[in-house]
Amino acid sequence: MTHAIGYSRGRLGVEAPLVIIEAHVSSGLPRFSLVGLPEAAVRESRDRVRSALLQNGFVFPPRRITVNLAPAELPKDGSRYDLAIALCILAATGQLPPEPLRQYEILGELALDGQLRSVRGVLPAALSTDRDGRQLVLPARNATELSPIDRVAPLTATHLTEVCAHLNGTARLPTAVPVPLPPPAESRDLAEVQGQARARRALEIAAAGRHHLLLVGPPGTGKTLLAERLTGILPPMSQEEARESAVVAAVAHTGFNPAHWALRPFRAPHHSITRAALIGGGLNPRPGEVSLAHNGVLFLDELPEFSRGTLEVLREPLESGSIIISRAARQLEFPARCQLVAAMNPCPCGYLGDPERDCNCTAAQVQRYRHRISGPLLDRIDLHVLLPRLPAALLTGLAPTPESSATVRARVSAAVALQQRRSCVPNARLGDAALDRDCPLDPASVRMLVAAARRMALSGRVLQHLRLVARTIADLEGATHIQSTHLAEAISYRPLT
Repeated sequence: MTHAIGYSRGRLGVEAPLVIIEAHVSSGLPRFSLVGLPEAAVRESRDRVRSALLQNGFVFPPRRITVNLAPAELPKDGSRYDLAIALCILAATGQLPPEPLRQYEILGELALDGQLRSVRGVLPAALSTDRDGRQLVLPARNATELSPIDRVAPLTATHLTEVCAHLNGTARLPTAVPVPLPPPAESRDLAEVQGQARARRALEIAAAGRHHLLLVGPPGTGKTLLAERLTGILPPMSQEEARESAVVAAVAHTGFNPAHWALRPFRAPHHSITRAALIGGGLNPRPGEVSLAHNGVLFLDELPEFSRGTLEVLREPLESGSIIISRAARQLEFPARCQLVAAMNPCPCGYLGDPERDCNCTAAQVQRYRHRISGPLLDRIDLHVLLPRLPAALLTGLAPTPESSATVRARVSAAVALQQRRSCVPNARLGDAALDRDCPLDPASVRMLVAAARRMALSGRVLQHLRLVARTIADLEGATHIQSTHLAEAISYRPLT
């Protein structure tokens, strides 16, 4: 046998395309050729494979060896193909039977002595392998990453010789045993936030309808505290949502932590972040912060301090829920259905309208500060809330304890259940076709909306979002129809428009 075929999985955004590995041994001067658009780490596998085979008593023939990674137009990166390449060479030289090799998809980096090292991004590979009806073989160190996925049961190994014994039929590789996950970390409780009843109400509306939220107020008024507690009042993640978020984390530089399974992500990048870090990119594109916050919360503190160009790239994902990154040879799409919470001061010094401290900013400075955020981006943020400075009685702990996150979450979950029964999506994601069906207005509400549009010069997008917010407020009250009081409250959350 001079030819053998094996299977592995590549990385392409959040997908794991099938990679067919072909090994051919022929006569000629000794040479090891690796073709199929391999990057540097893949090309270096020649030395790792040769050393691992020789160290474990296998024959590395002094002949011409050609390994092809197909499809040829797909870039191959990383060390994930080492083990599959080594096994294909052994099968092509008659040291392993070639037929069993085609039943598996194989991932793993080889150490020089044949030990198997973990690789990144095994979760999307495992899900793709399961769909194609093969069984995955991977390093034992990667097994914990797949613990939350019930239907995936890969075979695990710690050494090259264990995989060879399995393919020879002299031993069996163990199936990965799910590792018990630690209990989820408790979210910060909303009861810790004193006062700010209006902001708390807006946070509840945002959670119930998955609306974007902007908090404006002087330093120390609780903007960050409120934002950090939004994930604690959101309904639990579904299995599909948890799987989507885990896949995005798995292909990122940080990798997927099984302890974070089914926990809504909360991402809070610094205002010095670049566009590529925010939306994703790179030579081999990886997801950015907006994708890592998929099904969770993206918190942008000190919003005007972000560069305007960086903020403008958020307009598409906030509307569509996805990011498309284009390169010369291909396009990659990353999910980005996150909930934006932004915070900012009312002026550069932060004390405009503060009853206790004087603002030293001129009108021109305030205008330039607010114009750092474009109108189209503000249009996409449904709820704008002004936070006043807290009274001294609240700061000294003399006020009664406010509602806990559990109490608010119960109301939010009930409203979300109404939306799922009615339209299967949160109100913030209702399309134009569903607007008249799910958000009809009575004549009094129509007149109110028209008057608000004229008085506040509201765009068509804002008018649509006001109806969606009013629908969410009605859902929180269990009302079947939007009433004038619901619409009036929705309009009150547009003071910065």
